[in-house]
Amino acid sequence: MLSREDNELLVRVGPEAPMGKLMRLYWMPFLLARDVPADGLPYRVRLLGEELVAFRDSSGQVGLVDQACPHRGAPLMFGRNEEGGLRCVYHGWKFSVDGRCQEMPAEPENTPMLKKVRVKAYPVRERNGVLWTYMGPDAEPPPLPSMEWNMVPQENAHVSMRIQECNWLQALEGEIDSAHAAILHGRVDAGGAIDEWKQAADLQPKFEVVQHEAGMHIASRRKIEGDKNYIRVNQFLMPFWTLVPPFSEFPELSGHAWVPIDDEHTLCIMFSYHPAQPFYEKTRKLFKEGHRGRETGHHSENAYEKRAVTEPYHTYWSKFNRANAYGFNEELQEKYNAGLPGLWLQDAACQSGVMPIYDRTKENLGTSDSGVARTRRVLLEAVRKLSTQETRPVSTQDPDKFLVRAISITIPAGGDWMAHGKEFMQAQPGKDFGYQP
Repeated sequence: MLSREDNELLVRVGPEAPMGKLMRLYWMPFLLARDVPADGLPYRVRLLGEELVAFRDSSGQVGLVDQACPHRGAPLMFGRNEEGGLRCVYHGWKFSVDGRCQEMPAEPENTPMLKKVRVKAYPVRERNGVLWTYMGPDAEPPPLPSMEWNMVPQENAHVSMRIQECNWLQALEGEIDSAHAAILHGRVDAGGAIDEWKQAADLQPKFEVVQHEAGMHIASRRKIEGDKNYIRVNQFLMPFWTLVPPFSEFPELSGHAWVPIDDEHTLCIMFSYHPAQPFYEKTRKLFKEGHRGRETGHHSENAYEKRAVTEPYHTYWSKFNRANAYGFNEELQEKYNAGLPGLWLQDAACQSGVMPIYDRTKENLGTSDSGVARTRRVLLEAVRKLSTQETRPVSTQDPDKFLVRAISITIPAGGDWMAHGKEFMQAQPGKDFGYQP
């Protein structure tokens, strides 16, 4: 259970909020590169409570700028993206990707305003089809984090995005909690593949948490046949990353960036990848299309509800949401433990179905919540050190601290999972799993 003050400290992400200031020290993925074609329509974005617009200029450079024109506040979403800049349709002021004003058609030719006026702009980097931005105070941003999913060849990965109607921390906590998996995602009739997961053999795992410089290893230990333990180590990486271990006969690594849009909405960027070979085409097709009307861990391409272009992330809102109970169906609940049509829907309904920001003073945490509790403490400590001592987490400046993998290994009962799994938890693009998941 958290105090009301600590809960507020964790969930508020605006420009002046302590957590918002911590978030701004890190590069954030915020859009897929394909969403902003050169000289194409600008794309509305909201990040950490700031209203922004992204566009790609004629040379292929991407800008992320304030949504409001600094002249008289007209929406740059309607701007004309042409000839190397974004032109406001109100009076024709034109801006480059770095925020410089290039033209003021209605002003005198030599107006000094041209050199003075800028629109707020954040640097953008593109890597393997994903756009990242840095919204922090440093004139020279740190290097992009070495996140393995975004460093392997694009054919090795599948990436999807969706909007979730809750605070970022509620979403993140759902994925570092591996006690729920076989229960929430299981079937009543024991007729599905999930009931054959190794974690379904022991619904009372023992949790062991080990902190490292980028975040935490969150291990669950389960008893399985043959006097062995099945170990799953999820990863929390600062400030909003979760990594999930492989579990199927077609093993993959996966996880999320739970990027705060504002206090009550989260941009859920999901990635699944194979570190050493092209991704399975059958699995990629499943992710894109769903399975027999059910969603997978990824949002399917035909389940989006397109909104007006003026709404942030207008192409990534789901037709499944709190207002329609995430597709809950009583007939489905006769087969599935949760009567919801798919994996991510089951998670999202539990994470955000009650309210956008849950009152954590009402919680009753158990031993299976040790990873969640420790993650909160790590975040609170980082926020307070930044606020009171101006001390930044090590991972803000060292990109290689993120070279970490989640793992699922079988070891002798009572064995040291840190010793057995040390090599496998070290990420290295091109290196295979090194074990049989």
